Amino acid sequence: QVITGGHYDVDCYVEDPNGRTIYKETKKQYDSFPHRTEVKGVYTFCFSNEFSTFSHKTVYFDFQVGDEPPILPDMSNRVTALTQMESACVTIHEALNTVIDSQTHYRLREAQDRSRAEDLNGRVSYWSVGETLILFVVSIGQVMLLKSFFTEKRPGSGGAGT
Repeated sequence: QVITGGHYDVDCYVEDPNGRTIYKETKKQYDSFPHRTEVKGVYTFCFSNEFSTFSHKTVYFDFQVGDEPPILPDMSNRVTALTQMESACVTIHEALNTVIDSQTHYRLREAQDRSRAEDLNGRVSYWSVGETLILFVVSIGQVMLLKSFFTEKRPGSGGAGT
């Protein structure tokens, strides 16, 4: 998921160890890509921002390697039905996984909103400084204009006296 920058979009691709592209998307804000590996080795993934060279982006990604360990011992070899306590444990485990996913989602949204708020705060600060400078310039101009109304212009001293 793109957290900050530009239009919140980025190109992404994933290659297996043989160099075969197994995932490719362009200009995506967020996506999910489940894949069960068939070949052992180093998988390459790349996030590209070539189309938007002026805006820097922050990207969050998460990947899981391997299968999740069983909740209960010998769960895969079990022949009998789960007891009420065991099924409650499985239900709680699934609910906690849902909570973890929700927390991650909200954490990412908070990071996006914080970035937007900091950007807006910077713009408001610059605007306030600009308004203050304009206020001072206008104030000094008004004082000088009013001062010119009340200064007496004396005719040149050129010979005639009273």
